[in-house]
This record gives sequence, structure tokens and C-alpha cells, in this order.
Amino acid sequence: MKNQGLGSWIHRRRRKSADRAALIFQGRRIGYPELDERINRLAQALRSFGVEHGSRVAFLGDNHPAFLETFFAAGTLGAVFVPLNTRLAPPEIRFALQDSGSSVLVYTGALAELARLGSTGTPVAVRLAVADGGTEHGGQELEGGSDGTDVDGETLDFDAVIAGASPDRLDVPVGGEDGAMILYTSGTTGQPKGALLTHANLAWNCYNVLVDYDLSGSEIGLMISPMFHVASLDMGVLPVLLKGGTVVLETRFDPARTLAAIEQYSATYISGVPTTFQMLCEHPDWDKRDISSLSTMTCGGSAVPLRVLEAYEARGLSFSNGYGMTETAPGATALPADRSREKAGSAGLPHFFTDVRITSPDGEVLGAGEVGEVQISGPNVIASYWNRPDATAEAYAQEGWFRSGDMGYFDDDGFLFISDRLKDMIISGGENIYPAEVEQAIAQLEAVAAVAVIGVPDDKWGEVPRAVISLREGYTLTAEEVQQHLFGRLARYKVPRTVLMVQDFPRTASGKIRKADLRRLYSD
Repeated sequence: MKNQGLGSWIHRRRRKSADRAALIFQGRRIGYPELDERINRLAQALRSFGVEHGSRVAFLGDNHPAFLETFFAAGTLGAVFVPLNTRLAPPEIRFALQDSGSSVLVYTGALAELARLGSTGTPVAVRLAVADGGTEHGGQELEGGSDGTDVDGETLDFDAVIAGASPDRLDVPVGGEDGAMILYTSGTTGQPKGALLTHANLAWNCYNVLVDYDLSGSEIGLMISPMFHVASLDMGVLPVLLKGGTVVLETRFDPARTLAAIEQYSATYISGVPTTFQMLCEHPDWDKRDISSLSTMTCGGSAVPLRVLEAYEARGLSFSNGYGMTETAPGATALPADRSREKAGSAGLPHFFTDVRITSPDGEVLGAGEVGEVQISGPNVIASYWNRPDATAEAYAQEGWFRSGDMGYFDDDGFLFISDRLKDMIISGGENIYPAEVEQAIAQLEAVAAVAVIGVPDDKWGEVPRAVISLREGYTLTAEEVQQHLFGRLARYKVPRTVLMVQDFPRTASGKIRKADLRRLYSD
């Protein structure tokens, strides 16, 4: 087989697991043979649209079989898959499509308007609409494209296109170092950048998961987190499919539905963020559902609160907490479940095929207990950002170590603890928010003299953004006006929940705002 990338995985698994269900979606079981045939047909259709090795194919939608069909079909052709966050605003979608040069956009029907507005004026020439599944766009008001007109190109029915294509499998040469996926992350300068993950990056992360979490071929993985985040896709879906297990796709996270699904399908594996696990154990159905089938629970984004840890321990369950980022595909470290109490607050040990070190500002490797920058190396770490040599050069230290921008230290046993985020990133319900991006949007308001965005504690989401603003003389501005300005320009989760007006900011001698002092003053 010429295709050595992920695009061949379902075909290879079909040979060994023809009698197993690969996916379960809305109660329907999809076997490996059926999934393989649909991927083959979609790959044939994409090729007829001009997609070839190196082309980019985007997907906008909630968890749905079409997401994986598009991912694997793109991989079959050696094309690059571009998953889009459904919570983004049209201008953010438009940027990703333009920057990636995606020529095909697949979207679920409930997001048709976001797809239309977001693809206006982009290289997208063909749109494939998935009729079923998906949710509305969170009630967010959507602003139109630059000219308000309908998009160019053709829009076709996804299932009709698959039905009309040949089922013959294409075998295109694809190697491990070929690009598999571009994931857009907000940058510290406010300019999103695309992390280019190769087939090897994704595969090696899967190997780390299989080794460190000991997944089996009988795994039933319940996916409650959106697959447009690499954590759900490469820590959950892909490892389970690689082993020949079954992935149960939930369109979106709902605590009651999740608890019921664990019981209904006897789910063994689930991954999420602290907020989702907290919402599960605080739901009225928590004590009514049988969740004893769970054997592996992975959690990332931040440490699991003690009260949540205790709620699961009372039912004989424990977490494997972890640390990582998009650029590490995403796993860097994992805390063994049996050490979750002993090493509470730790991000764990480096994954099996991944190395982590702590360095000083001048590059010296530090010892146990010394705080420095967390740097990561391994075959799961990306080599570059899409069309961003500047960002790529800044992201790596000597000998190819990726600079996470996070501060941390190792204890005497080699367990990693994250002590601070050097880049001031806010993690809200598992979503990364870079203050610079929000600050730039607020600064467009004429009344704003200066602005800084910080994260403040929140019982539900872990933390949420707060904007601190000083006004130009003679101007007025309300919190509501700031929020309304941002709605439609930024994803709703990035919009500050609270806005404070101040006379001035704590600053350095050079005039830079002291974010640490700002958090101390205004985080309460």
C-alpha cells in the first residue's frame, strides 16, 4: 500500500475488524466496511473537484461521522484537513479559509449561515452540506461578509455526492512527514496561526496514548468534546479506531445525555476538561446512572478540582490528568490515574515517546524544583506553522525543542507542575483565549485609551476573561457597548464576561502594563 498515512487506517482496520462497529451516531451503528466505503467514495468525489496531494479541505460542524469521513478522505488523497471551530465568528472562519487556501468546505446543515458568511470571498469553490446533525450557532448574531452577497461556487449535498461516486479505493503515496491537518490557534500577537500537524505527529501521539493508557481493541470511547479540538480527535477518536474499538459520537456535550450514553453503551473511555467532568458529577442524574463500565478517564486543560476528584473517587473512578497543546498533537505529559491523589495538581510524567525539559531564559536546563519554561521534543511535536516562518522560528529553541511559553518545574520524582502561563493565555472551559486578540478588537473602539484582558476565576468554566479599560478624555463607554462590539467579531467565549473602567494601569518603567499586578488588583 502506497499510503503510509492516516488516510489508509480505516481500510487497514477493515481487514482486521470487518465485523465491528467503528462508529455509533444517534443510535446507528456504522461498521468498518461501511465507513471505509464512504471514505473511498468521498475521496473519489474530492478528486473530481480538483483536490489532490497538498490541497486543503475544511470542515465546519459539530461531532458527526462526516467529520471523520472528510478527515480520512482527505488523508487518502494526501490532502490537508482543516477543522474549524464552530464557535468562531464569520471573520475568524474567513481568515482560516483564506489563510489555508481551502478549496472545499464541508459543513453540517445547522451551520449553513455561518458557512456562507465565513466562506464569502475565500478560495472555497465547492461546499458540501451535511443534511443531518449539528446544533445552532449558539444564538450568536452573525455579521455578513464583506459585500453581503451570496458566496461563489457550488453547494452540493454531501450524501448525494458520496452516493454518486465510485467505491474504488485510491492509493496515493503519502508519507509520515506529509501534512495531515492544519489547526488554527490564536497567537500572542492576536494573529491566528495554523499549526501544521503531519501524519507522523498524529500517529506518534496515538502511540503515546496506547502505551500510557493501555487501550484495548474492545474499547468503547464516548466522545463528548468537539473533534475540531485535537485533544478529542487525537487523544480519543484516532487511538480507539487504530485499535479497532468503537467510537460513540455525541453531537455536543450535554450532562444528562452523557450520563445516559455511558450507561447505554457501556462506555469504557471518556475524555474531557475539568468543566465537563464537574457538570457531570453535579447533575441530578449523577447517582441514577450506572457508569461503572468506565475504566479510563483523561482530562486536560487544567488541574481537576479536589471536590470533583473526590466525587469520582466515591464511585471508584480516577482521572489521568494531562498537559499538552495543539503543537504537540496534543499530548506532552500524563498523570497516571493511580497517582492522581498522591500527585494532585501535577500534569504528570512525559508521554512514552515524548521528552520534556525545564529551561532558564538563557537556555540552561534546570533541575528539580527550579521554575523555568517548559520545552517539549518528540515525534508528536510539529515542525512548523502554516506559511509562518516567523512564528516557526520563534517557537523553537536550540536542537528543535518546542517552546511552550508555559512556566513549570519538575518535582524530585520527575512529575511536571505548571506554575504559570508565560503567554498570559486564559483557559475557559477547555478553550484557549489569548488576551492580545481580544485586546486588539476592543482597541478599535474610539473611546478606548488602553485595554488589558485578564482571566478571573469562575466556578463553572475555571476562568473567564475580564477586560480592564481606561478611556480617552471626554469619552464614555459601557460594558454592554464593549460586549456588543465584540459579538460577531470574536467567538462568544472570548467576549469578556465583565468589563472594568479604571483611571490608569500599573506599568513598567518602559510603559508596559504589568499583567501580574493587574490580576492581583482586579481578579477579585
